[in-house]
Amino acid sequence: MDILHLVDRLEELFNESRTVPFTRNVVVDEDKMLDLIDQMRVTIPEEVKKAQQLVVQKDRIMAQAQEEANRIVQLAREKAEQMVDREAIVKSAQNRADQILAQARADAQATRQDADEYVVHSLQHLEVEISRLQTQVRNGLRKLEEEQLRVPQPLPQVRNQPDDQQEDDAPQVKEME
Repeated sequence: MDILHLVDRLEELFNESRTVPFTRNVVVDEDKMLDLIDQMRVTIPEEVKKAQQLVVQKDRIMAQAQEEANRIVQLAREKAEQMVDREAIVKSAQNRADQILAQARADAQATRQDADEYVVHSLQHLEVEISRLQTQVRNGLRKLEEEQLRVPQPLPQVRNQPDDQQEDDAPQVKEME
């Protein structure tokens, strides 16, 4: 399941929740909330696994390109050895082998570069998504903390002393512990 879909469902659950009168608090269905959190815990590692799969895929493509380059080099060497009969033919074969080798290296480099760009792009996209989700989680936590701070605190109790102990007419305030 897509993490963004789960975030949307979490927001939907919040929006559908009933408000507590005279506060900014809402009552959320605990089972639904915990279910969404569990699904998020499962989904985030899946996103990381996808990124790891991309890295493995890149490595596989690079290994295939290297194998292809090695195969082409070996073919070029074999052809060069078969053409040793004459000096001109040998020189021509050597030039052709060098061209094939250079082309194979260029192709392998281009394949590596394409694979690297693909992986970087995918990882950057994943980084942006994770950052966005992290920001949403931080905002949600900050909002919950702010709402908790707004909960009214109990007032201190006033305690009167006997008349002979009072120094002035003001009642003394006993602080709550």
